[in-house]
Amino acid sequence: MTEPATRISTDQAPLEIRRLGYSDLAHVLAVERRAFPTPWSLAMFVVELSKPSGICLAARRRGRMIGYLICSRYDAAWHLMNVAIDPSEQNQGIGTELLHRLFELAGPDSRLTLEVRPSNAGAIRLYEREGFMAAGFRRRYYHDNGEDALIMWRTPATLAGSMDDVPNLGRVRMR
Repeated sequence: MTEPATRISTDQAPLEIRRLGYSDLAHVLAVERRAFPTPWSLAMFVVELSKPSGICLAARRRGRMIGYLICSRYDAAWHLMNVAIDPSEQNQGIGTELLHRLFELAGPDSRLTLEVRPSNAGAIRLYEREGFMAAGFRRRYYHDNGEDALIMWRTPATLAGSMDDVPNLGRVRMR
């Protein structure tokens, strides 16, 4: 089932958020290459888009792809795999709008996790504003420079300021 696109108006042209499709991949790859030092391959995006339980969203303005979000379902949790906003469009609330649409589609009691570079302070601030809490680190997660990954969770408990329902918290390495 295809949900209708969400349109958000600001002082700028309206932002359209809709499901990502295979026909978007050339534009997704262009944003990915501008946003990240080690971009995903086309094959990685194809694998994620082919998962029937995944949520893959596109953000477009004036018909131009300016961001996207890739989220996969694993057991009882959603894993936010990739979020990118074109560098020329960052800090305009696009990431926030993509996350809000994800939260709507995943459901109010959903449990979401992600990994983020500790050096990506802007992304961490966004995730914290949206109810994610730091839960540990994955050592040397990023292959380009060996940087650790900060593991974050958003659950009904984290939204209330607790980590009572974060799975495997005792098994995750803290610094």
